[in-house]
Amino acid sequence: MQNALKTAEIISSALPYIQKFRDKIFVIKYGGSAQLDEELKQKFIRDISLLHIVGIKIVLIHGGGKKINSYLDRLDIKSEFINGLRFTSKEAMEVVEMVLSGNINKEITALLNQNGTRAVGISGKDANLLKATPLDSGKYGFVGEITDVNAKLILDLLDDSFVPVIAPIAVDDELNSYNINADLCASKVATALNAERVIFLTDTKGILNKQGELISKLNKTKIDELKNDETISGGMIPKVDAAAWCCQNGVKSAHIIDGRLPHSLLLEFFTDDGIGTMIKF
Repeated sequence: MQNALKTAEIISSALPYIQKFRDKIFVIKYGGSAQLDEELKQKFIRDISLLHIVGIKIVLIHGGGKKINSYLDRLDIKSEFINGLRFTSKEAMEVVEMVLSGNINKEITALLNQNGTRAVGISGKDANLLKATPLDSGKYGFVGEITDVNAKLILDLLDDSFVPVIAPIAVDDELNSYNINADLCASKVATALNAERVIFLTDTKGILNKQGELISKLNKTKIDELKNDETISGGMIPKVDAAAWCCQNGVKSAHIIDGRLPHSLLLEFFTDDGIGTMIKF
């Protein structure tokens, strides 16, 4: 009986948050361990289904770096990273698109549908969803910078109660495909949709101070300070920059949370304190 009462109390305590977020748009970048570990993957899919059922409009954008690496290695296609971004040759781009659009995207979509959530898998090439130009004049090969988002397509899908699952592949006017960093893709999509929140799942607790302790809230001034003293460094810089850019361009808040923790999405949004770092300007 005690366990049943505790479960009922937990469900009841989530009610104010469910009411608050109903019909709001959440853009979620899905990657890291949450995408690779089978148990975490199943729990993440169930959490997305729950968020969808209670009326939150979910847009899911996924990465796939480790699986891309695996396929490139198998095919003996060399790949290197420059400033944290994969240099993508024409040959590598074919593999990137195959893995992201044809493999990972369809797996996620199928799992959501299996759990009773109406999901549709698309890439940025569908209906010109994501238009792009070469990043830094082609310094990174076929890595793109998004110039336009077809927000109407996503909004139409959301209005029809679908969960769009987006592979971060974009296209230019000459129909060249471009590899888009999934964090940057999420930030561009969230801004185009004027989303309530954008969420980045990572393999860390969030933003940590020099003592390794979680920083639960950040604003622009504090972000600048932490970057200047190199508390925020390396691969976390583009993630934080993407989150900050969203907040500067209409998104209510950005969240960097630990995807290694089961039910991290529910803990972040349906509890008072959350479990990650919230960025709000």
